[in-house]
Amino acid sequence: MPRPIGEDELEPLALGAWILGTGGGGSPYHHLLNLRQAYRAGKRVQLVEADELADGDFVAVASNMGAPLVGQERLKDPQTAARAVRMMEEYSGVGFRALMSIEIGGGNALQPLVVATELGLPVVDADAMGRAFPELQMTSFAIGELTMYPLALCDVRGHEVIVSKASTPHWAERIGRKVCVEMGSIASTCKAPRTGREVKDWAIHGTVSKAIRIGKAVLDARRRHGDPVAAVIEEDDGKLLLRGKVVDVDRRTTGGFLRGKVVLDGLDGDLGRRVEIEFQNEFVLATLDGEPAAMAPDLICVLETETGDAIGTEMLRYGQRVSVIALPPSAILTSPAGLTRVGPRAFGYNIEFKSVFLS
Repeated sequence: MPRPIGEDELEPLALGAWILGTGGGGSPYHHLLNLRQAYRAGKRVQLVEADELADGDFVAVASNMGAPLVGQERLKDPQTAARAVRMMEEYSGVGFRALMSIEIGGGNALQPLVVATELGLPVVDADAMGRAFPELQMTSFAIGELTMYPLALCDVRGHEVIVSKASTPHWAERIGRKVCVEMGSIASTCKAPRTGREVKDWAIHGTVSKAIRIGKAVLDARRRHGDPVAAVIEEDDGKLLLRGKVVDVDRRTTGGFLRGKVVLDGLDGDLGRRVEIEFQNEFVLATLDGEPAAMAPDLICVLETETGDAIGTEMLRYGQRVSVIALPPSAILTSPAGLTRVGPRAFGYNIEFKSVFLS
């Protein structure tokens, strides 16, 4: 049975999703404010398990597309987010039974909840990445070779575009990204409608609940004056890569993405060691003392050492005291088909994937 997401779960969800975002997905802060306002007005969001969907139900996949740095500067508009879903209903002629996110990372994890407060639909406890990735073809639905069109995009100025057909998921991403850039490098989107059967077969289940659990672990550690980073590692069977500080950031917004590199020097027990992490919206490849140490699809997360808060790629600053951790990905991402979509070579690195969790 669907259950209401409590108001006391909104902050844990935002905290946990920001961590699972691996630096991307956009800050959840504006969405959290919108949700708190909606809850104060008496609205509630229902969470439904994927198995509760009928095979013939249709699910709207709602998210933002664009560069996180731009998303940080532009306030989130619930009505624009909901408009993308209505556009898809009008174009495709289907009526949606529920909403879900394309990724459980960052603000995109909360986008379906914001739309739910506008449309009154439940949110599925699932997503299509189990983390955040920068491109449309980097989803469990694309790994399952499902059709990735049509694609609806709109912005706060009232512009609306439907990508009615694309030859491949990669082309759907390329065309949609060009539209997104013209909209100011941020757009509300509704991806191709998914059936209940497709969500059951290909979505990554339980990720909304997982984000809430991780967020609660962080908050509990803070209340106990414990180590919030260790709490995240324990909650999700992660590994600590380095504790240190940010000593350099190279960052640029190009082609609708935030790309660059952050350099961190070790502190305390890691004194004398150096980690460099390259990113494309999300952290993709981490090298430790010049050797590959962690890479997508393993989750590379940069957390504030004292608070356990995630640090997005758009928020990296010189001097921040941070802990770099790795969290395990969904099994579908490390399958042979998954690695063609989200492994190192999908990001342009000519290296074989090696998981932190197999060493």
